[in-house]
Amino acid sequence: MRSQRTRWVLRCWAAVVLIFLYAPLLLVVVNAFNASRTFAFPPTGFTLRWWADAANSAGMWQALANSVVVGLAATAIALLLGTMAAFAVQRYRFFGRQAVSFLVVLPITLPGIVTGIALNATFTSALGITLGMATVIIGHATFCIVIVFNNTQARLRRLGTHLEDASADLGASSWQTFRYVTLPMMRGALVAGAILAFALSFDEIVVTTFTAGPAVQTLPIWIFANLFRPNQAPVINVVAAALTVLAILPVWLSQRFGGDPANTRL
Repeated sequence: MRSQRTRWVLRCWAAVVLIFLYAPLLLVVVNAFNASRTFAFPPTGFTLRWWADAANSAGMWQALANSVVVGLAATAIALLLGTMAAFAVQRYRFFGRQAVSFLVVLPITLPGIVTGIALNATFTSALGITLGMATVIIGHATFCIVIVFNNTQARLRRLGTHLEDASADLGASSWQTFRYVTLPMMRGALVAGAILAFALSFDEIVVTTFTAGPAVQTLPIWIFANLFRPNQAPVINVVAAALTVLAILPVWLSQRFGGDPANTRL
């Protein structure tokens, strides 16, 4: 009897948490089809007009293209540097190893505004670099590296070195061992890390605000800039609703490819 009551309480509590998390998102999706410009609730009618307006928005498409370019470039940098750092920390023993691991993870624990101010001062004051697309990519890569690093290090820790040692004992070179043994077992973690890094970069707004020049506008910056314009508000809801639905894909893919290597297929 007590066990059944506990399960019922836990299910109710889980339902309350899910409603708390997803009710605002559901409201955004509903308003994307709301005929009222003021988002009267309940909706005054159903319309697809705002979706047509969003599809014809040149500013939105340009901002989307910028976000995709920045996300892909930052993810590529994060994959290279994050994977190298994870292998160095997990597979080798050297002085300052724990300090390196701490310093790699630190950027994502800092408030975004602190990272943004530090990067802005470095680019503009210390290096004299004009803010633009390149500085946004570098800024995003600083915290995307952490995602790849954590995923890769966790997978390396789970795999151990037994198979790599066996490959070396059988006469394989370091490159052959990496190509035929380590990489196939690491692919799921690398894909999951890349997907999560891209998603994190795509949604970033705080660091972007401090590292983007006036000519560069990513999708989150575009949304924030148009959020309080009455004529653009319905379009913003459409874009937000579309992103809410599309956000399901990277989360599902990261879980699909980030699981046990024995059950992961590309």
